[in-house]
Amino acid sequence: MEILSFVETRQLLAKYKIPVCRTEIFNSKEKALAFAEKIGYPVVLKIHAQKIFHKSELGGVKTNISNKEQFDKAWDEINENIKGKNIEGILVQEMLSGNEVALGMKNDEQFGPVVMFGLGGIFIEIIKDVAFRLAPIGRKEALEMIQEVKGYNILQGARGKKPVDIESIIEMIVNLSKLSAKETNIKSIDFNPVIVNDKKSLVADFRVII
Repeated sequence: MEILSFVETRQLLAKYKIPVCRTEIFNSKEKALAFAEKIGYPVVLKIHAQKIFHKSELGGVKTNISNKEQFDKAWDEINENIKGKNIEGILVQEMLSGNEVALGMKNDEQFGPVVMFGLGGIFIEIIKDVAFRLAPIGRKEALEMIQEVKGYNILQGARGKKPVDIESIIEMIVNLSKLSAKETNIKSIDFNPVIVNDKKSLVADFRVII
């Protein structure tokens, strides 16, 4: 069991029209910094490795990096934290604002691919506010999944915030379902978080296990 490489993951998600935050992978600080300054701060740094399943626990993630000085410090700290570990590289990613949701899939031996949707953060970690369906899933079922979770009203614009783009979440669930039904070698998929706002939904963190 291993994590799909960054390049293969990006190709896979592009194939099934699953959009991702602007992200590139680097082993050079200078090239990584140039990309960060090209896409604009704030950015996130995170390691990608085929054998490391919990990158945060290793100190392999740094968020809300707002300038060159913070970038230099974060890059050096990550490299110190993962010294001796075999990684593919360090991802540089735009940091977006919005609500967090999570999508996932587990390929069950008996039932086949089971797709999950839930709100991110404490909603999925503590409250377990999630909905499940067997793939393949159509648009109607995808909307039902979204409406089933207890935190649905947050997505509708609670506390004066703009409602998120529900249609973009539906499309991502349907496309994840298509991927899950066709790519039978994949054991599980985690998109957590997916950042959603009133304009779009983008995968911010991904893990595909084969």
